[in-house]
Amino acid sequence: MFKNLIIACFFGLSAVILGAFGAHALKESLTSDQLLSFETAVRYQMYHAIILLFINIYNGFSIKQKNIISYLLILGVVMFSGSIYTIQLTSISAKSIWFVTPLGGLFLIIVWISMLIIFAKKYKQK
Repeated sequence: MFKNLIIACFFGLSAVILGAFGAHALKESLTSDQLLSFETAVRYQMYHAIILLFINIYNGFSIKQKNIISYLLILGVVMFSGSIYTIQLTSISAKSIWFVTPLGGLFLIIVWISMLIIFAKKYKQK
């Protein structure tokens, strides 16, 4: 659990740093579409850093649920945001890693569906 909290803090910290980097250093080197894509990656990373913190401090999830959801979320952020950073900051073509971004997004969707199911079951029990 603490490992996941450390990762959440790292995601939040690096999102702030990357956001500032994008806003200042990349303004002149990326097109507006590329910068928008980069900002989307930063925004999704930050949202999910906060969610990762929530998942791991919320007592309504079992340890197993926390671990599975956290793993999927971490994988989703790395794949979704990481692939966008890679495409925008390197010479790697989007065509060569086209599947990574949507696969990361799919993992994030699965996280949200999993939490929805867990909360719905808890609501039904009350």
